[in-house]
Parts: sequence; C-alpha cells; structure tokens
Amino acid sequence: MESPARILSRGLAKHVEAVCKHYLSNGSRSGNYWIVGDVNNHSGRSLYVRLKGPLSGKGARGKWSDSATAEHGDLLDLISAREGHRSFRDTLDEARRFLKAPREPLPELNEGRSSERDTIALVRKIWAASRSIAGTPAEAYLRARKIMAERDAASLRYHPALFYRERLGLPSRRLPALVAAVTDHRGEITGVHRTFLDPTRKDKARVPSPRRSLGAILGNGVRFGKIDDAVLVGEGIETVLSIKSALPEWPMVAALSAGHLAAWEFPSGLRRLIIACDNDDAGHRAARRLKERAEAVGSDARMICSLRADFNSDRRVMSAEAFRKRLELLL
Repeated sequence: MESPARILSRGLAKHVEAVCKHYLSNGSRSGNYWIVGDVNNHSGRSLYVRLKGPLSGKGARGKWSDSATAEHGDLLDLISAREGHRSFRDTLDEARRFLKAPREPLPELNEGRSSERDTIALVRKIWAASRSIAGTPAEAYLRARKIMAERDAASLRYHPALFYRERLGLPSRRLPALVAAVTDHRGEITGVHRTFLDPTRKDKARVPSPRRSLGAILGNGVRFGKIDDAVLVGEGIETVLSIKSALPEWPMVAALSAGHLAAWEFPSGLRRLIIACDNDDAGHRAARRLKERAEAVGSDARMICSLRADFNSDRRVMSAEAFRKRLELLL
C-alpha cells in the first residue's frame, strides 16, 4: 500500500505548474522548467522546477533544485520550505488543501498536448526548418559581438521567422532567431535555445526575454567540438563562443544558465574540466557547485572567471590577442 506522502506527491506532480504559480508566483516558465530565485519566492533564476516528465522516478516532474544552495527535493519538500512547516504532517495537510482547492485547468497537462514527446517533436521541427548561419543576420549578430568562431558550427542555425509570445494570452509575432541545438552525450537533440534578433539591427530583439529555451535542457547543453577527456563549460552561448574564438582547439559546452551549469551532467571518464564563470554571485555559486561535483568523481576541475559580466563582455573591450593571452594564463 502506498504511503499518503507518495500519493500526495504524485497528485501535486500532476498539477506541477499550478503548484508553481501558487507557491512561487514570482517565477516564470522557461521551456520545461519553472524558474525563480529561491524557495522563499524571491525573484531570480537560481531555483528550477521540472514541469515535464513522469510522475515519479528519474526525471520526474515536480523535482526541483537550487543551484545557489544545493537544496533539492519534490513538491512536498518545496511546500514545506515555502510555508516554513515544523512538522511533516502540516505539509501533508497543506498539500491536501491545495489539491482540493478549485483552480483553472491547465490544458497542456490535462489534455496532454504538451507531453515531452510532443515537445521534442516541436524542437526537431524548429531545427529542421532552420539553416546555416553563414551570411545571415545570426552570423552578423555574432560578429557584432566580436565572436569569430563557429561560422559553420553543426550546433548553430538561423531561422528567419520564429513565433515569439511574451506570455500566454498575449498575441504572438514572428522574429528572426539564432537557433542552437541542445544535445545529450549521445548527440541526440533534446532541445533548442533561441536568441530572438532585431529585424533591423545587429542586436537582440527589443523584447523582455529575447533568449528562450525549449525542451529537455537540464543536464545537457549546446556542444562545440567532440568531448574526449577534457572540456570547457560555461553558461551562455556567447560566453562560450567568445572563448572558442580564442581557443579553437578546445571542446566546449554552453549550459545556458547558472542553474543548468551547476547541474550539467559531465561524461564518465572526464579527466579535466574548465568552468568559465560569469562574474556574479549566481555564476560563482553555480561554478563552485559543478566543481565540487566533478572533484567528487575524480576529475581535475578549475574555475576561470571573467573580469566583467561575462567573457563576451571581456572580449568586446579587449583585442583578440589580449583576450587570448589572458585565457592562456587562466588555463
């Protein structure tokens, strides 16, 4: 017979997005995750809750982790932390109250239209409809940011008119986009990252969230080069490509956020890991967390940090030679 806690945990997982909207209202959906600052519902991007997956087991929806504090758990743990409960019974009672309360139906959960399989199909459709960045506004955007690497990268493409909608209920429009393939260690596409571009300038689109991910991002990344026993991992695509411009021989991965950097799944047998750290608190915490995880399995892990906000910011104010020499010193 199943325990009440397991039954309630699965019930909450069925309504995971409603749980997030209720208890973590300062967060927002990003691809297959709900992103917020912490369990106390502060604004930020440190804590992420999985919105897709099975109801239990590995990769289950409702599983969450905070890259800043290394806290993690299921939705019962989240409710307990959010409400400050002193006893587990209080948490179970709160979960029962939530599940009995009326709330708006979530079509994507109740009707199954946004299942993980459907999401992956959409991801691959976007990727198939995109083309090489060579000679496109996507390449012009990267060159404007002094990124010279990977003109023909297998993981980068351009789409002239992807749908962009700020949030559910608002009208959508089409914008050009730099599209990056997110893959696992087998090379399977699990998601895409889109940088929406301004149609008239060599810059990001003037929208509130010009960078968006779709699909299974956690643990995976945008890969540049084949990983053998050493790899450099950073947060953003532009950070990683800036370093790749200076050190083209290194295989590199963009994890796409601080939270995803902390949770990146490194391959077995990895001997050396370089972590390119954004120069902010979230970046430092995420890099330290990944370093600790790598060292725990015997990898030689080192953090390198940008002087400014990130390594692309450094590259944009430094000559290519000065930037390369600084990286070589760091390594």
